[in-house]
Amino acid sequence: MSRDDYDNAKASKVRISCMKRYMRLTWFRVLALLCILLLFVTYNRRNVGLTSYEEPIFDKESFDKTEQTPIETPAQSSAHSIVHVNWQERQNTVRKAFKHSWDGYVRDAWGCDEYHPISHRGSNLTEIGIGFTIVDSIDTLLIMGLNDEYQRAREWVANSLDFDQNYKVNVFETTIRVLGGLLSAYHLSGNDTLFLSKAIDLGDRLLGAFASSSGIPFAYVNLALGKGIVSHFSGGLSSTSEAATLQLELKYLSYLTDNKEYWKKAEEVMFAIDSLDKADGLVPIFINPDDGKFVGKTITLGARGDSYYEYLLKQYLQTSRTEPIYRRMYDHSMNGVKMRLVDYSSPSKLLYIGELIGLYDSLNSKMDHLVCFMGGNLGLGATLGKSIREMEHLSFKELEDLRLGKELTRTCAEMYFQTATGLAPEVAHFTSLSDSSNNAKDIYIKRLESHNLLRPETVESLFILWRLTGDVQYREWGWKIFEAFEKYAKFEDGGYTSLDDVTSIPPGRRDKMETFWLAETLKYLYLLFGSNDQIPLDKYVFNTEAHPLPIFTPSRKIRGQGWSRQ
Repeated sequence: MSRDDYDNAKASKVRISCMKRYMRLTWFRVLALLCILLLFVTYNRRNVGLTSYEEPIFDKESFDKTEQTPIETPAQSSAHSIVHVNWQERQNTVRKAFKHSWDGYVRDAWGCDEYHPISHRGSNLTEIGIGFTIVDSIDTLLIMGLNDEYQRAREWVANSLDFDQNYKVNVFETTIRVLGGLLSAYHLSGNDTLFLSKAIDLGDRLLGAFASSSGIPFAYVNLALGKGIVSHFSGGLSSTSEAATLQLELKYLSYLTDNKEYWKKAEEVMFAIDSLDKADGLVPIFINPDDGKFVGKTITLGARGDSYYEYLLKQYLQTSRTEPIYRRMYDHSMNGVKMRLVDYSSPSKLLYIGELIGLYDSLNSKMDHLVCFMGGNLGLGATLGKSIREMEHLSFKELEDLRLGKELTRTCAEMYFQTATGLAPEVAHFTSLSDSSNNAKDIYIKRLESHNLLRPETVESLFILWRLTGDVQYREWGWKIFEAFEKYAKFEDGGYTSLDDVTSIPPGRRDKMETFWLAETLKYLYLLFGSNDQIPLDKYVFNTEAHPLPIFTPSRKIRGQGWSRQ
């Protein structure tokens, strides 16, 4: 072999060797990229949103690492401002706020239905009142361990609570606040029969509201006569939410007393609604007690619609999941919410639940603060009250519902944090993606809707999502909201008051402390900062006035005939 041939052969071997090394490196890079892509797809399917309809297996370790919401907003960033927090101290601060509210009421308005702290007076919803504030607050007193205050309230119930009044009361408000309050007090007091006997007396009087030709309850009832009265405000119509938000209370009363009549009346309302045509499970906000038919086409999860959807899920949970009809109705309605009512704002893409004024009208971007209960409700429907870390797996639907609940709750927190006072308005409007402009804000507030009534719905969802996820951001948001109430709603001479305009400082005061401030808002804040063992969500359902009622198992259930003990 010549020198030239030798050199050529050697060069050829070198080229072949280099090419082999290059090919090996190329294949290594390809395999590495494929692995990275596979990990990315797996991560996104499990934690951001599934790309197929397979049922996923819930990975607890992955959840622990990836639970944070992807987009950090001003609300989220506040969750990291405090590293070491004494939550018991914060809980005690909420307890002091309750006592400040209660002491003002006791001093100025004892026995009255409502309290006006600035003018130091009370007022009644009937001629002599039935102590709405007292009865609505008893279970909060028990939960907070305010024993002296509880004894005084119990004494008033024993000696002064009288339902024999020739006056009409709203069936819904009286059921959720007074009947619900008495039943919760009965259970939490260790079955004090005083509260049960008063609940039976009231329940018997409320049954008269169901004496319509359709079984749909009238909006009002005369307590002394036990006679239902139509609502003149709405032309004789009943609100759908009000007619369908009496069931938890009457069913539990039926369970305690073995009186099937309470159960039957409450249940027949639901069967009647189930038989009506709906828009993907969504219902109009008015129903006629004469013929049992829906009236109008307005659909909202706000006023007159909200707690219908809440009680679908909670009726299913209350009876230990023995009544699947309510789970079916709930799932159907939530599919309708996702299809017809969910939208995103611009520019931050905040999820909100809008309204339909007509069935086929475009979505109205208005959202009542009342809708903010749905964040927690969606989470509750996904886990049935269990902590996520206790769940072995979550289906695609459950993960999606939990995601929607978390995003809606983030939006509701922003309704607070984006105002001058740090408190939410009664109603918010959103700039939809289709209507956005370069200078658009996500949330805008109309002057006539800028008041704050000390409502509980957002802190309710914060409490539930904290219990379900263990994510401390919900506690931090709750504390930030509580601090705003302390700054602007607290009246130093006693009590807290509703505000006139959350967008201005000072916000102006309305001189009224709603009973749900004591029954709901402060109770949820107290539980948010406390131990998860107190009122566990897989052992209790909260009625729409935040009165915890124990979950029970009916001995026997017959459609339309209530239940009976065996």
